[in-house]
Amino acid sequence: MDRGVIASLLNHPLNAALVLLDVDGQPLAANAKARELRLHERLSRYCAQLAGCRAQAPGQKAVSCPLPDGQARLDGWLSAIHDPGGSLLGYLYSYSTDASAHAAQWLVAMEAGGNVAWDWDVAADRLTRRGPHGTHTELRLMDSVHPDEQPLLRQAIAAHLHDPAQPFACQFRIRDAQGQWRWVLDRGRVVAHAADGQPLRMAGTYTDIQPLKALEDDLRAQHALLCRAQRVAGMGSWSWDCGRQRMQWSPESHAAIGVEAGSLPSGWGWMRQLGRDARRHLLTVWRRLHADPQATEFEVCWGREPVLQQQLRVWLEPEHDASGRLRRVVGQVQNISGQHRTDALIRWRTELLNRVSALGRIGGCEIEASTREMQWTEECYRIHGLRKAPVTLDQALALYTPDSRDSFEAALARIAQGGLPEQLDLCFYRPSGQRVWVQVLIELDRRDGLPERHVVLFRDITREREADERLELLAHYDLLTGLPNRMLLREQASEAILEARERGAILAMLFVDLDGFKGINDTFGHATGDILLKAAASRLHQNLRNADLFARFNGDEFIVVLRNLAEPEDAGHVARKLIASLAEPLYREDATLKVGASVGIALLDETRNDFDTLLRAADAAMHAAKEAGRNTYQYYSQDALARTQRLLEIEHALNGALDRDEFSLAYQPLIHTREGHAPSIEALLRWNTPRIGPCSPAEFIPIAEKCGEIIRIGDWVLNEVCRQAVVWEQAGLRFDRIAVNVSAIQLRERGFAERVIAICDRHGWSPRRLELELTESALIRDTEALRQCFDVFEQHGVPLAVDDFGTGFSNLHYLNRFPVQRLKIDRSFVQGMLHDAGTAEVTQAIVHLGHALGMRVVAEGVETAAEEAMLRRQGCDELQGYLYSKPLRSREMMRWLREGGCDTSTPPPAEHSRITATL
Repeated sequence: MDRGVIASLLNHPLNAALVLLDVDGQPLAANAKARELRLHERLSRYCAQLAGCRAQAPGQKAVSCPLPDGQARLDGWLSAIHDPGGSLLGYLYSYSTDASAHAAQWLVAMEAGGNVAWDWDVAADRLTRRGPHGTHTELRLMDSVHPDEQPLLRQAIAAHLHDPAQPFACQFRIRDAQGQWRWVLDRGRVVAHAADGQPLRMAGTYTDIQPLKALEDDLRAQHALLCRAQRVAGMGSWSWDCGRQRMQWSPESHAAIGVEAGSLPSGWGWMRQLGRDARRHLLTVWRRLHADPQATEFEVCWGREPVLQQQLRVWLEPEHDASGRLRRVVGQVQNISGQHRTDALIRWRTELLNRVSALGRIGGCEIEASTREMQWTEECYRIHGLRKAPVTLDQALALYTPDSRDSFEAALARIAQGGLPEQLDLCFYRPSGQRVWVQVLIELDRRDGLPERHVVLFRDITREREADERLELLAHYDLLTGLPNRMLLREQASEAILEARERGAILAMLFVDLDGFKGINDTFGHATGDILLKAAASRLHQNLRNADLFARFNGDEFIVVLRNLAEPEDAGHVARKLIASLAEPLYREDATLKVGASVGIALLDETRNDFDTLLRAADAAMHAAKEAGRNTYQYYSQDALARTQRLLEIEHALNGALDRDEFSLAYQPLIHTREGHAPSIEALLRWNTPRIGPCSPAEFIPIAEKCGEIIRIGDWVLNEVCRQAVVWEQAGLRFDRIAVNVSAIQLRERGFAERVIAICDRHGWSPRRLELELTESALIRDTEALRQCFDVFEQHGVPLAVDDFGTGFSNLHYLNRFPVQRLKIDRSFVQGMLHDAGTAEVTQAIVHLGHALGMRVVAEGVETAAEEAMLRRQGCDELQGYLYSKPLRSREMMRWLREGGCDTSTPPPAEHSRITATL
């Protein structure tokens, strides 16, 4: 290069900094601007690092060559210098800070990014494009634009020219240098206006987006295919933005759910479309997703109206940000209502078939004739008592009895050889040991394309078989004990009686009745009672000979017929053995059960020579044994028969006695041992019946309890006592408490306590002035019903007393369990205390016990002054007996009260008066 030219270039006042470099990149000379920037020093320092730029420069007009400059950098250009022959002479490095230089840099950057700059002269419609490496192309605006996109381009330009604030952007196709159409993204704006505001010039860039368009077309095709598949499958997509709390639904999701497009809320409002259970289930899934962010799926019921509900299956997958927080949840939803309905229909039809099979107890199976492979129905598994698992024919036949197995195999062989369908009754045993009878129908099925197979239907006929056997059993045997019943007993006993009469042998009939069984049955339940009956029957049977007849007659009653006795006394020996066999108690869980036996014996003779007469005699003797103290035996006698007939007559006479107005009350006073207290009165029930003559309460009350008449009689007594007490009260008579003796049967009746309060209210008599006398046997059975009854009495202040105290149970725990206020000493203790020091100590102990428990003590049966004196010394609170008055009618009782029974001027104490009705 000419030295003058170099000197002129370096000394010219240019804005650019120029440095001349040799072929190795070392600076040779620099102009003033370069020296000012110390550019030559940096080029020398970075000479080695710029070797790559120097290698590119000979083949291009200029190469971008940035230099570090502290915190910034200098973006310069490196050009190669050649001689006329093309040999490399050196390099020229230039750096400029003016706008044109920077524009050139931006053009290079745009070219590197695949962008093309353009400049459009609006008035002349001349478009200049600056291509790669500074190439320029001039043409009209629409020359290279695809005809289909030209209207769109004109519309976009017109919109920008009309409103420059609206940016210009448009996608269209242009023809490239090879003549192919390529998609570009064009952007620009107006950069110059005329004096009148008209646009003169627009500038911008366009970017080749052909690959993106191809990818977009692929994505669009895939999306269309996905949408079509989702529509066919009834599916849709959705996403939940956790930060914005927004839900996005695809159109397919609306269609899947069955709602109009765009009708689903974008917030949480869509959950209102779910029922309560569905919302609760969804919230559970959502909490589980936060705790364990894993992809999951679940089913939910959409809709609040049952008729319009849709069953949806939902898939969801969480997306997290860089910190691991849940950012978004995406998923799909599918309408599976049709599938659910189909599944439900299949289940219903299957269940219907199974129910029909179960109802008819009909199972089926198919047996392939050649391989003996077998398929069973569910009912067939149930009939055979097997779990649902593959079963071979040999395994199934192993359950059958040998005869049934051989019959089944023979039938299969005959039918396979062309025989007609057969029906068999077969027997097998389930794995549990239960015997089962089945009726089997076998036939051969031949169909084209399928192997021959036996179709076998099994119908469970066990019930029919057992019903026949049961009819036979019921006709002659007791199901609980397995003993002969009365029908079979009558047949066998009649034959034994006839045989004994013909041979002149001694024959005895024993009527055995269990003592205490009814209480155990009522207390522990019928299941325990049945166990006890079976145990008692077994023990009794073990003490009899094989030749003796033993049968259950009724309930807890058994009949024994002893044949060929050596002496009549032998019947008593057997009776003692039977009673002793029941002495050992029976243990059940934490309870000890014990019963005795009352045995009546009747011997065959001239007057009792058939079954019925012997039975009546033995029954009468059994009742005599019970009256003798139970747990013993009695031979038949005329007195025993008379007593039995008497009991039967009383029971019949009690029926309707109340309607015939045969009952009345008598009253006996009770005297306080302390002066100034009004007496008490005990009402005694009397029965005046012309049918059987005089009958004491001790005789008819137990029978009334047994036949149930005690309930009506007790209500009558309560009403009559309250009515009479009100009459005496209105007449100005002073008396203490009023009490009624209540049976244990009454206490156990539901609603008895409420009925007592209602009777008091009906007659206007305060429940606090009505005392109920109870027996120890009524209190010893602590039941929930009894506690509820006493709770009602306690709420209304009804006082309670224990009658005949000391003659019953020794366990006094019930005195603390129930609100008892008084104890009545039985008359047997009062009558014996003057002659027996031990009896006197008993009465004294009862008084001390009652006072220690905060109770009053009453002594009944006081007949002498000496008895009265001793009872007063012992601290007894009240006395009753013939010493003061015999039982009186109501008018006589009124006269007794007026004439000296009590001091009417003395006010009654706070504990009120009492009348006791003894039932």
